[in-house]
Amino acid sequence: MVKSFLTLLISCMSVLGLFAQNIVAKDSLAQKREYANKQYIGLYKENSDLAYTSPLGEIAAPSKYVINGRLTAIYMLFGSYKSPIAFSIIPDLTVRVRKEFSAGVRTPSYRLGGAMYVRLNADPENYKYAELAFTHHSNGQDMDAVNPDGSINTRNGNFNANYLTLSYRFGHLTSIKPKDERFYSFNHRVGFSWYKWFNYELVLNEGFGFTRLLYNFSWRKYDGIEKKSKNEPQIKTGKESWRLNTEFSYAINHILFKDIANIQKRLNSEINFNYSFPFMNNVFLMITAGYYGEDPYNIYFKDHYAYFRFGLSSGFLRNRSRQYDN
Repeated sequence: MVKSFLTLLISCMSVLGLFAQNIVAKDSLAQKREYANKQYIGLYKENSDLAYTSPLGEIAAPSKYVINGRLTAIYMLFGSYKSPIAFSIIPDLTVRVRKEFSAGVRTPSYRLGGAMYVRLNADPENYKYAELAFTHHSNGQDMDAVNPDGSINTRNGNFNANYLTLSYRFGHLTSIKPKDERFYSFNHRVGFSWYKWFNYELVLNEGFGFTRLLYNFSWRKYDGIEKKSKNEPQIKTGKESWRLNTEFSYAINHILFKDIANIQKRLNSEINFNYSFPFMNNVFLMITAGYYGEDPYNIYFKDHYAYFRFGLSSGFLRNRSRQYDN
């Protein structure tokens, strides 16, 4: 009788043990996913485009400028730590102040859109996620896009377009000195954008890149140590000290008189280096070189040229602090 009771007791304890282990495992998995959701929201922001202010603008462009600027942000409309899916609203305004008597803007280039993000794994240091964005792009004023002589009205013509962009983003962190918060990150984006599903200004049929393949690469370095005093804990700050970005896009749709190998018209490319001194917070010194086969300020979509840009840039940069004992 006693033996049977002990056997039953042991069996019950084993079942309860397995049940408890299962609860702990599920709780641990839920915590891991919640942590990943939280970290990915920061990644979505970090991987967004940088804003910039650039004296003289695109140097070597067909038009001369006093100063150019791009102001962009990302508003996380939905970013729950409980969900692997997030949504954002993204306003993006580019302005070119022309070098003329009134130093006029003439026409801003405005994008407004939203993006959905889907986390594809639970490892923020080797992240993978998909992104689908819809964007409305407009610039110009309220006049016809075509002049009476058939030329494009780049002075006050009305231009607009809408497009979708599907992207796969992935990257990883490589530690240099983990205790000092020093590491690199390597970040990739492979994407595809297309316009023809939506309304657009018909003059764009004269040679616009409606369908583009996209690839971006970003190499970033984080470091920095701040020590309060000998009698206090050491505060170590991981700060993004520099960022090297490269961007490529290539139009693959039919363009009249421009075959698929016509790089001069179809290729847009840019490389920019952004450096932040230790005393700077959330801002870089920027230097950029690139080539527009098609000026993305789309009222000037027929312009193609190499350019150079310098100035200040900013974005959602990573600044992390941790406390250690001396």
